[in-house]
Amino acid sequence: MTTIQTSMPGAGKVIPRSSAWDRLRINRNWLALWFMLPAAAFLLLFLAYPLFLGVWMSFTDDRIGRGGVFVGLENYEWLKDDSIFWLSVFNTLLYTIVASAIKFAVGLYLALLLNRHMPFKALIRAAVLIPFIVPTVLSAIAFWWIYDSQFSIISWSLIKMGLIDHNINFLGDSNWARASVIFANIWRGVPFVAITLLAGLQTVSPSLYEAATLDGATSWQRFRFITYPLLTPIIAVVMTFSVLFTFTDFQLIWALTRGGPVNATHLMATLSYQRGILSGRLGEGAAIATAMIPFLLAAIAISWFGMQRRKWQQGTDND
Repeated sequence: MTTIQTSMPGAGKVIPRSSAWDRLRINRNWLALWFMLPAAAFLLLFLAYPLFLGVWMSFTDDRIGRGGVFVGLENYEWLKDDSIFWLSVFNTLLYTIVASAIKFAVGLYLALLLNRHMPFKALIRAAVLIPFIVPTVLSAIAFWWIYDSQFSIISWSLIKMGLIDHNINFLGDSNWARASVIFANIWRGVPFVAITLLAGLQTVSPSLYEAATLDGATSWQRFRFITYPLLTPIIAVVMTFSVLFTFTDFQLIWALTRGGPVNATHLMATLSYQRGILSGRLGEGAAIATAMIPFLLAAIAISWFGMQRRKWQQGTDND
């Protein structure tokens, strides 16, 4: 801090002059920045640094136990001709699109149902949360027994009902395996969508529905012109997280199938782990993981630009 000497009457009085840093330090407009710095440091250390390190490794031939050298796009050129990689891309997109769509439809239905007045509503809400709060690996083990080729409760029930005459090999057939892991992901993800949308429904004023009912609006019209427009910003956020969680799913697939049979359920995340950690080719595994980034950025961009539209938030067209 510096001082200045005045030449006014009463000279000799020293007036302190604050430095730029002192003014910045006490400026209320910068208060939010100071509070955000610890969180920003945490994100940079544990999120940004591993991300950039992984991207850098994708341009090297790193292996477990020895350092690598820069090889440019060699890993990506190798993936371009890798049929298993493209199969994992197809599996990931199929898994994400189908599971996310069904989770949204079922979750929205449950949210609308739980928003009504019904007996034991609090107990039902708690029960809906159970699939989401159970650890993923425990859920996978439970489904592993449900899908067992010899002791499956599903096969046993269908045989008893006379619908089939032999056990279904859920995790041994490619198509059945894809359907099985998608169903397991839906079972785990529906509670997150349902409870979050239910929280959004709680913010809609009942007076809007009362006014619409007095005007003769049907149930569909109330949903179409009141519930959906007001719930759309919440839907955008929920579906963004749902797509990101589904696209990057690892635990459920790895515990259930390890990517089998014959790579039929390999996602990009599981293939990256297999190539990078189990096979020791860190550079190739990092390249597969880096290839996931454009898909994730596209999902975030769709949600971001969609939320900026005024008609999503106000139920009207853009000005």
